[in-house]
Amino acid sequence: MTSTTSINTTQKDWSWLSGNARLIDLSGQLLGAHIAHAGLIMFWAGSITLLEVTRFTPGVPMYDQNLLLIPNLARMGWGIGAGGEVVSTYPYFVIGILHLVASAVLGAGGLFHVFRGPAVLKNGDGRAPKFHYEWNDPKKLGFILGHHLIFLGVAALLFVGKAVLWGGIYDPAIEDVRIITNPTISPFTIFGYMFGFDHGSWNPLGMAAVNNLEDVIGGHIWIGIMCVAGGAWHITTEPLSWAKKAFTYNGHAILAYSLAGVALMAFTSGYFVAFNNLVYPEVFYGADLTEFAAVQFGLCATFVGGHIWHAIKAKSDGKALEEKDKFSAIITGFLVLAVVVISLVLLSAKP
Repeated sequence: MTSTTSINTTQKDWSWLSGNARLIDLSGQLLGAHIAHAGLIMFWAGSITLLEVTRFTPGVPMYDQNLLLIPNLARMGWGIGAGGEVVSTYPYFVIGILHLVASAVLGAGGLFHVFRGPAVLKNGDGRAPKFHYEWNDPKKLGFILGHHLIFLGVAALLFVGKAVLWGGIYDPAIEDVRIITNPTISPFTIFGYMFGFDHGSWNPLGMAAVNNLEDVIGGHIWIGIMCVAGGAWHITTEPLSWAKKAFTYNGHAILAYSLAGVALMAFTSGYFVAFNNLVYPEVFYGADLTEFAAVQFGLCATFVGGHIWHAIKAKSDGKALEEKDKFSAIITGFLVLAVVVISLVLLSAKP
């Protein structure tokens, strides 16, 4: 007997695996996905905060309760009294609810832009076309970047307001919440940290060497002002000619630059977690934050890998890389390796 086996050779549609890459030329729908992602982040923050409130046990250290978000709220002075004791969990409940409300608003905005709004912003009404962009248009990309920078600057200045005007933040030095009445404004002090100088003395920890809240808040004042000013400049001014030549303008390149920025933030966060108990007080986080720091450095490595991948994709565009691009990739690899080695040395030398 002869049997015939029928094989289904129909091609399946796997395009959904490409994620948001499907929307690369649909500025309206990509905006919707962007807003929806922000809503998911807000929902996670709000729901986990409320979950931690429900299981919080007074009298037990936060780090022994495996709390993640309440310690972050506590170090900002919410619900905290002398000795780092939680005097009220109500602020945490309110903040959690506000995040859930914000997530609903953002989710609705995301759905609107995906299903009801114009797929391409230039086809919309009112001010929508003003925010349409093309990946190879430096002026419009600078316009979009400017708005992002202003949001970041406002967030930094709101943190300054909390520390200086609205209740203060927790200071481990006095084990209590206090108003920061005299934040450091001197650019020599603030920017000195970036070059390893802590009030005139060399310290390899750089920014993580900061040991007083006046400098922390002063740094955020500078960050807020610079971000807002830089945002206004990018909104109103076309990128300079050298910037147009130095940077690559396409979807992969913009994603690569974004990942590099996030990697820098993860790396900086990892350093602060590992070496600075002023901004990560032991009363909330415990004395050993090695695992916490390792997560930050792991995320940094992941983002750097993504940056390199998308940077190569942006430069090659289906072609072989030029020699100068290969050289840049090699130098970047050595720099990343050097940073990893220095980090390991510093971690091993930590008391």
